[in-house]
Amino acid sequence: MKKKLALTLTVTALAAVMALSGCGGGNNTNNNNGGTTPPAGENAGEAGGEGGGETKSITVNAANFEFDPPDIKLNAGDKVTITLKNDTGNHGLEIPDFDVNLKNGESATFTVDKAGSYDFHCSIQCGSGHADMVGKLTVS
Repeated sequence: MKKKLALTLTVTALAAVMALSGCGGGNNTNNNNGGTTPPAGENAGEAGGEGGGETKSITVNAANFEFDPPDIKLNAGDKVTITLKNDTGNHGLEIPDFDVNLKNGESATFTVDKAGSYDFHCSIQCGSGHADMVGKLTVS
């Protein structure tokens, strides 16, 4: 009886630790797609780029349970480098329509070639507000 109770408590405690570990602060400094990481908070645009668009660098800051900025506006033809910076907790950023999935400190560079509205969301289970951690990339 005592062994069964001890096993149940151990499994329950282990499950709780695993569920809460998504909110821990992790430092992953790998870059996705070989991109470079611009300084935090830097959102710059430069004339030029392929297809007549601009080249833009955007840092998305993630905190429990929101992205900043939550809305990103671009023009068709823009070449963009998005970098994810976790301010609080452990979060990811996924934009399925552009095959982007970032972890903290990673960057991805891609060209937005068609107008539309594209959702992005947190790709790491980060706690009770995870489902609300969404944003929108709008291409005009």
